[in-house]
Amino acid sequence: MAKTALIVDDSTTMRQMVAFTLREAGFEVIEAENGQDALNKIGSNKINIVITDLNMPVMDGFTFIKNVRAMPALKFVPILMLTTESQLSKKEQGKAAGATGWIVKPFEIEKLLQTISKVLP
Repeated sequence: MAKTALIVDDSTTMRQMVAFTLREAGFEVIEAENGQDALNKIGSNKINIVITDLNMPVMDGFTFIKNVRAMPALKFVPILMLTTESQLSKKEQGKAAGATGWIVKPFEIEKLLQTISKVLP
């Protein structure tokens, strides 16, 4: 059975690029344009990994991660931040919110796939 990835980014182009990459790697993909949209789409779907941007309208990545970590079914699901932000303070905030890893945009497809394989059980 394919693993399911939730991709959260307000950039349609970025979402589509990550979704295409993950579908090629055998994932089922759910796309959302911000944290609130993602929370609405989680529903009863079994999510294996979350890849989220930080800076988004409606609900940013940190708030979204905190909400996900509060859900018992998703408490231990790997969450990768995929963002243009690279400051150590932002990375520390992400870790405190519950992020598993951090990838800076622009990213290399191979690096994304390697990181995913490291954090997925």
